[in-house]
Amino acid sequence: MAAAGIESVLHEERCFVPPAEVQQQARIGGMAAYTALAEEAQRDPEGFWGRLARQELHWFEPFQEVLDWRDAPMAHWFSGGRTNVSFNCLDRHLANGRAEKTAILWEGEPGDVRRLTYRDLHRQVCRFANVLKGLGVGKGDLVALYMPMVPEAAIAMLACARLGAPHSIVFGGFSAEALRDRLIDGQARVVITADGGFRKDKAVPLKPAVDEALADDACPSVQDVVVVRRTETPVTMTPGRDHWWHGLMEGVSEDCPAEPMDSEDRLFILYTSGSTGKPKGVVHTTAGYNLWAHLTCQWVFDLREDDVYWCTADVGWITGHSYIVYGPLSNGATTVMYEGAPRPAKPGAFWELIEKHRITIFYTAPTVIRAFMGAGRRIPDGYDLSSLRLLGTVGEPINPEA
Repeated sequence: MAAAGIESVLHEERCFVPPAEVQQQARIGGMAAYTALAEEAQRDPEGFWGRLARQELHWFEPFQEVLDWRDAPMAHWFSGGRTNVSFNCLDRHLANGRAEKTAILWEGEPGDVRRLTYRDLHRQVCRFANVLKGLGVGKGDLVALYMPMVPEAAIAMLACARLGAPHSIVFGGFSAEALRDRLIDGQARVVITADGGFRKDKAVPLKPAVDEALADDACPSVQDVVVVRRTETPVTMTPGRDHWWHGLMEGVSEDCPAEPMDSEDRLFILYTSGSTGKPKGVVHTTAGYNLWAHLTCQWVFDLREDDVYWCTADVGWITGHSYIVYGPLSNGATTVMYEGAPRPAKPGAFWELIEKHRITIFYTAPTVIRAFMGAGRRIPDGYDLSSLRLLGTVGEPINPEA
């Protein structure tokens, strides 16, 4: 087997049991509670998921059937039900006492900070949903995002969900060719981008890649490009096609009711990495994805009302979709977005954010943790990290040292 490419095997048998006090306060209080939950799901999966769907999500129309296998091997969840992910992430929190709670706490790499309450975010999402309507976007039309890590990315995602227009996010580090391939494959109607973003102390341009992807009418389905002004980098604006975000948002109504969506309507398309062939667009549907993101975020991170939660991923990946935007906001949490990345010029940037914003949950990747290890204890020891109560790691195996 070694000849096939496996270089090492790690055997890890240690078990780290949370302190009794932590278990008593947790949503799932230890292995006994977890085992009981798992046994219930195995014993009666339809009853289990049906109960949680009714309990955790808002429904405009109740579902009639939890799981339908009549089109096997395709499974259909919550047949007959109508819901909306944007409503579940925003509207219901306005009525349950969270309207003035911070929904998104964003910090740009240069240090600029924005806080959006659930009321603020709802207003911005409704306005941008009306902007998209004004551009002719309707239910079923695909909207592509090629964005930096700014609040407008989350606003655009939730506005699309509000209208029933599936979104397709392309990671801002991908090439113009990769962007073009995804625009053509998905038949995107609108592209949302920015002049650029800040990363590792540089202004990284984004709009030129969109221009290159659309050159020579390569993507005829794309009718409009919306550009967020972030870095003030000069860009070329094509008359009739390109629009500034801030210009479109001026004077737009904040009234935009969420569209009731069928449980199996498309919420978004996210393309595979392409490491084993041509990238494939994976469709994620409305109700099943919403419930999964909601519950995994709630259970894995033991979310509490006063948590300040930070996932260091990019919204261009499934982790960012689920654990920066949809999972935390569906739970009514405060989610942190950070534009930058660890960099030699500021090795304590992440610890500074944790101290500054009193972050309680920190979710990152083993690669980041190993980079911290390389810098030694001196840097984190210089910050007050006492607010942290839970750490998470994702994306790859983590070695015992990390």
